[in-house]
Amino acid sequence: MTRRPSLTLSHLSLLPILFTILTLLTGSSSAIKFNLQAYRYPIQKCIWNPIHNNALVIVTANVGPGEGQKVDIEIVDSSPQKNVYLSKKNINGETRLAVTSHAEGEVGVCFKNTLDVGATNTNAVSRIIDLDVDIGADAVDYNAIANQESLSGLETEMRKLEGIVKEIVNEIDYLKKREARFTDTNISTNQRVQNFAWFTLLSLAALGVWQITHLRSFFKRKYLID
Repeated sequence: MTRRPSLTLSHLSLLPILFTILTLLTGSSSAIKFNLQAYRYPIQKCIWNPIHNNALVIVTANVGPGEGQKVDIEIVDSSPQKNVYLSKKNINGETRLAVTSHAEGEVGVCFKNTLDVGATNTNAVSRIIDLDVDIGADAVDYNAIANQESLSGLETEMRKLEGIVKEIVNEIDYLKKREARFTDTNISTNQRVQNFAWFTLLSLAALGVWQITHLRSFFKRKYLID
């Protein structure tokens, strides 16, 4: 009779370490805090993060108080289509937004702080923006999943590891596709360079033949050669 292997205490203690290592490898979470100055005709200030197609993005923006100012938020990407995922006007306090990307590239969280027409103080007023962007596995609320599916602590950690591993596999697949795309571009560029080199060589040869023929006919007209 064979004995099935079981998880020991030493195995369980390795899970947090493995989870931390995989989280550092993916690195798909960012946070930033800054002052957003108000203007009558403001220009958008965007925070960009790299992203893959069909990735979940959770944006949490905490806007500080500011009299006579109106902060707008917009989530866009850097694809040729310039997708606009969400646009929200006059946000205050904590705002939580969730979108799913439609293209490879970068996702931008853009803010605009408009100074009201009737504002009395127009000397460099601003509002504090506390922004947190979670992408991919970091954007999944595993605590809510654990409560919904009645998962134990170990099962929750395993679910987190599964999500991170999937993200790493997707990242590797993306890098392979990008490498293949770059290889095709290099092959195409080399072929064009070779074609241009042959064209230049043949053009120079044709020009040399034409010059010799022209000089020969010129010398014949001048009776310099037979």
